[in-house]
Amino acid sequence: MDCRQICLVTGPARSGKSEWAEALATHSGQSVIYIATSTLDPADLDWQRRVALHRDRRPPHWHLQEVPIALPEAILVATAGDCLLIDSLGTWLANLLEQDDVTWQVTLDALIASLRQTPATVILVSEETGWGVVPAYPLGRLFRDRLGTLTRQVGTVASAVYLVVAGYAVDVKALGKEVGAGDF
Repeated sequence: MDCRQICLVTGPARSGKSEWAEALATHSGQSVIYIATSTLDPADLDWQRRVALHRDRRPPHWHLQEVPIALPEAILVATAGDCLLIDSLGTWLANLLEQDDVTWQVTLDALIASLRQTPATVILVSEETGWGVVPAYPLGRLFRDRLGTLTRQVGTVASAVYLVVAGYAVDVKALGKEVGAGDF
């Protein structure tokens, strides 16, 4: 269960990806900063329950930062002794979905640059949404396509990419071949 500097943990809903990321952070031996990308809506009781499940699993000595928008900036201020656990990229993307294509590309580039520059260990959790039917609505297609591009770009800078399915984690970067790399 090694997670070198940048680690991406991805998978479908309820697969265990957040739990796997939490285990990686626990075993990092570093000071863990949990970066929550969601915001709480007092009217959304289901979301509050989901957030509480994550909160209840975290050790009390972990530090919490709520960063719904300024994720690249939060990554850049981390130090070499920090382990950032970012949960999740899909929620962060949803917070920025109204950005036009040009602004989104600048935001995405800033995130990738921050991951390349940080001295911290960073564990990012992301959802997999593109395994099914193409969404019937433009906003759903935009979210799915941007999330796919986002996870693919994070995967290129990550030293480990875990796919978590049905409670099992596999490092697909260690086992697989990069698409477009030319080697078979």
